[in-house]
Amino acid sequence: YNFMMTPICPSAAGLPGVSPHALIRGNYYTTKFMDAWDVAVKTIPDLPQLEKETVDFVKEICESTLPQSIKEAALNNVSTLRTQTCFRIPDGHFFGFEGTHDDKGCCFGSCTHVWNYETATAFLFPRLARTMRDMELQYSTHESGSIAFRTKLPLIKACGETPGRPAADGQMGVIMKLYREWHISGDNRFLKEMWPYAKKALAYAWLPGSWDADQDGVMEGVQHNTYDVEFFGPNPMMSVWYLGALWCAEEMAHAMGDGEFAVKCRTLYERGSKWIDDNLFNGEYYIQIIKPASDPEQVPKEHLYGIASSDPLNPDFQVGTGCLIDQLVGQYMAHIVGIGHLLDPVHVKKAAGSIYQYNFKADLYNHFNNMRTFALNDESAVLICSWPRGGRPKVPFIYFNEVMTGFEYQAAALMMYENMIDEGINVVNAIRSRYDGKKRNPWDEAECGHHYARAMASWSTLLALSGFHFSAVDQSIMFNPKVHENDFKTFWCAGNARGTYNQNTGNNGLNTIIAVNYGSVELKNISLGLPEMTKSIKKADVKAGDRKVSNRLKISDGIAEVTLKKPVKLKENEKLTITLY
Repeated sequence: YNFMMTPICPSAAGLPGVSPHALIRGNYYTTKFMDAWDVAVKTIPDLPQLEKETVDFVKEICESTLPQSIKEAALNNVSTLRTQTCFRIPDGHFFGFEGTHDDKGCCFGSCTHVWNYETATAFLFPRLARTMRDMELQYSTHESGSIAFRTKLPLIKACGETPGRPAADGQMGVIMKLYREWHISGDNRFLKEMWPYAKKALAYAWLPGSWDADQDGVMEGVQHNTYDVEFFGPNPMMSVWYLGALWCAEEMAHAMGDGEFAVKCRTLYERGSKWIDDNLFNGEYYIQIIKPASDPEQVPKEHLYGIASSDPLNPDFQVGTGCLIDQLVGQYMAHIVGIGHLLDPVHVKKAAGSIYQYNFKADLYNHFNNMRTFALNDESAVLICSWPRGGRPKVPFIYFNEVMTGFEYQAAALMMYENMIDEGINVVNAIRSRYDGKKRNPWDEAECGHHYARAMASWSTLLALSGFHFSAVDQSIMFNPKVHENDFKTFWCAGNARGTYNQNTGNNGLNTIIAVNYGSVELKNISLGLPEMTKSIKKADVKAGDRKVSNRLKISDGIAEVTLKKPVKLKENEKLTITLY
């Protein structure tokens, strides 16, 4: 006999104490079924297809030539999307805690600075990701431009007279992720709807007393962030997020016909990028210049609420000369969204190397940590911060000695993007060794709660090693494998399609197949990284199925850029074959 359990919970508890009207939040799936019996009646006929699609998805990843630890990290953490960390409210908006306690959600409100790091949702379920941007921009953005980093329920577009509490990293991340969601979807109407809020959110940084009040392209104001403290003065973590937001806003402004705003964003970006390289890079990594508030009365009240805000004239809980694990988290996201280097590439690679050199520990026998223990004894891990040149503040920020996988995956992916392949893989190996099913649950990477959202940054390592990028706006796709370049296979997913990519070398040429296994995708521009033995390529033959496709080939910096004469739409079970010779 087959048995089905079909619980249905139309009156799911909300967030008591967060909003007086949020005692019942409901669930989206209850709008699709009348009762538990209806769930069974409607689901049973679909089970074979649902199971097939699920198994196909898992097989496509498992059969790739990526390292085992990368596949495990990407796949296992995706399970968080199906835990109590995540849910959809009745109108369809996707919502998330940071993680889950044993009996309830942990840290409500789809926290912007935590969800900044994860990438699985945007690539696997892009429509859900767009509801998150809608929630942040339309429902959590005050008329001043401040984005509350925790969204309350029920959703109300009018944010009231008092601005919500913004996180500098979370707010800039929202702008970069809007750019990502626009490119993955190709939905210009979505961008047009979101753009006025995003523009206001960026301009919020320029208000008197705000993060970049002097408009020099560098965040210097009081910056609340994902470490639950305020950073005072210029620092790479916040400022590189800001640079990425400026770059993305420039591109979106051009698309919206807002040339004047685009020029301002470009001017601030160029000014800020140069200043950060000139003033924060110490030859090995980027540091913070601690700059107490000159006049606390001028600091917006919504900026002073964390544990570092008690004495703005002499702040504790700073980084200073430390080597921070996510000093370049904005650069990490820049690589993912495809905008390239925001700072001097030589400096960026050196800083990524310093994170590995100084923060990666082969074991933790001699490591003292006064906070939570997520790794110990003979386990390898990357510490949140170190001070290799000395100068550690008397009272550093609170999590500096901890180990948390979401931050580690971010650092690993950054290293991979900077062609530090062995180092990046070694970091992921260390994480998966700790969560190997014997010492810890392999589907539950914890931080503040179980099934922590930030850990879904693991998906980024799959993107980085595949060299994958996709834009429905440009009708472009890119693969630039960092491992097994001569015989490579990977899974890809973006927009309305998912599939596999294969490449192998032969006769000094490169044979590639882009297969669509689900959905459809329209392509015009294909970029392919060339293995060393194929750098003399002169021509490209392209076929959509058995049909030859006219194209133009350009080789630039080891990348074969194939431009099709007309866009090709690939449907389910169709392939695009490109032979370079």
